[in-house]
Amino acid sequence: MKLQELAVKPVLITVTIDDEDIIEQYGEPLEFYVWDRQPLEKFMMFAGKKLEAEDLPMMLDFCREMILDDKGKPVLTNEKVLPTQVMTKCVTKVMEQLGK
Repeated sequence: MKLQELAVKPVLITVTIDDEDIIEQYGEPLEFYVWDRQPLEKFMMFAGKKLEAEDLPMMLDFCREMILDDKGKPVLTNEKVLPTQVMTKCVTKVMEQLGK
C-alpha cells in the first residue's frame, strides 16, 4: 500500500453517549461529532500523558474544539455550556477517540 492512500481529508464521525444514566435522564442516547483524524500536535498534547490538575484548562479547551455538531461547528461557545455530567462524558469520549 502506498502511504499517499492513507492521507485523506478528515471526515466527521458520530460519537454516541449511551450510558444507562444518560438514557434514563434524557430518554435517548446523546450524539456529537468529531473529526476522524487530528493534527499530530493536538494528539501529542495528551497522548500517553498522565493528566494533572494544571492540565485541566488546556484539556477542556481542547475538548471544546473537538465536540462538534453535524456541520463541524463547535457545540460549546462562550455562551453555551453543557451540564457537568454530560460534559464529563463528552471529555471521556473525546479522549477515547484520540486513542483510536
